[in-house]
Amino acid sequence: MEIRVAHHRTKTAAATATVVDVTSRGPHPWVRFSPFYPHGGIPVPLSPGATGTSVEAIWQALKVFETADVDRALLTATRMTGLKRTVRRHGPVRGHRAGLDSPDLLDYETARRRIYLPAYRHVLDHHLTDELARLRKLAESGPVALLDYTTNGDVSDLSKPLSHAALIRLHLLNEWPTG
Repeated sequence: MEIRVAHHRTKTAAATATVVDVTSRGPHPWVRFSPFYPHGGIPVPLSPGATGTSVEAIWQALKVFETADVDRALLTATRMTGLKRTVRRHGPVRGHRAGLDSPDLLDYETARRRIYLPAYRHVLDHHLTDELARLRKLAESGPVALLDYTTNGDVSDLSKPLSHAALIRLHLLNEWPTG
């Protein structure tokens, strides 16, 4: 099974593989893989009983800035735009809360492992089983290229954003990163 991750602007992916755009601008049903997609009912890691609508909403809600703490309102956002909280508006990022009510802040890599990975894994395991089965079937019949805005699949590489397409690939290959 050959599954690769390609930048959404790549020209060569289409020539050698079945291209699947899993970005927030991809077609249905593949757009459902976007971390911005509002599936609803996603457990907020480290926050028993709390849920969020999307992985990105959870990630942004737990982000703490110099002048802004968690933003619980984001957890109910059903839109796919306007979720990002920026340093321009709130000052430098201090970290991510280790849960909605925790006094502790997590560094970037730890937050990826303890917040982003479990939230996205929940979506894959509970909201995208049919789509994952379709991707597996496509990959069994030939190479598949998953398009994303970034291609970094190394949770420890903090120089680039983490690619959810790379996480999809790792999930399909049973190589999910450890928390």
